[in-house]
Amino acid sequence: MATITLDRPAKKNALTFESYAELRDTFRALVSTPAVKAVLFTGAGDNFCSGGDVHEIIGPLVSMNDRELQAFTQMTGDLVIAMISCPQVVIAAVDGVCVGAGAAVAMASDLRLGTARSRVAFLFVRVGLAGCDMGACAMLPRIVGHGRAADLLYSGRAMSGEEAHRVGFFNRMCEPGALASEARALAGELASGPTAAHAVTKRMLVEEWSMALVPAIESEARAQAALMKSQDFKRAYDAFVKKETPRFEGN
Repeated sequence: MATITLDRPAKKNALTFESYAELRDTFRALVSTPAVKAVLFTGAGDNFCSGGDVHEIIGPLVSMNDRELQAFTQMTGDLVIAMISCPQVVIAAVDGVCVGAGAAVAMASDLRLGTARSRVAFLFVRVGLAGCDMGACAMLPRIVGHGRAADLLYSGRAMSGEEAHRVGFFNRMCEPGALASEARALAGELASGPTAAHAVTKRMLVEEWSMALVPAIESEARAQAALMKSQDFKRAYDAFVKKETPRFEGN
């Protein structure tokens, strides 16, 4: 299991140009890092992420030319693409502030754990930008529904932890003091499971967004048939016969 921490507590874990690129490169590298079985995203201190730092991100963007601006938005989008493309399940443990690009990072994670003191907001409209940032217009409606996504992206308002859980943004709610341990337990559970099968589930969840129903069912049939030749599938059967708990190895 790998743990990625947005470690900028002095600025409520704000992102910088360097941290965007570092995160993008880290997730790209996970594609060829089979030893990592699951990824846990946390914030340092009491907040998850306050988005792009005002002075180190927003200030410089005002004076950039078209080419530089396109390079920046491409990089932030590439971070999300890298997150959804890596085979590992990514878990976001969200406490406190989770806004702007931080909300987009949580959105791009496969599973999200929150607390009652979490505050999630897609703040782009608050700085005069559209809600279509880092895949939000494509992904958020699929998580919380089109109407709720439109409300959040047009208004930039914050969701409480309770609302985020109720509308499906958070998969689970935890007590603040238990968030880290519960998130680690979940990551450990996933890491000890059939990680090759998890990777296929993750891939199919993304690919089937753009498929019609019949091609999706056919694609799932091919994927599942291939996994039925895996050693993990045989291990599960052998363990069942022996009335034992299977020990998966991800192959």
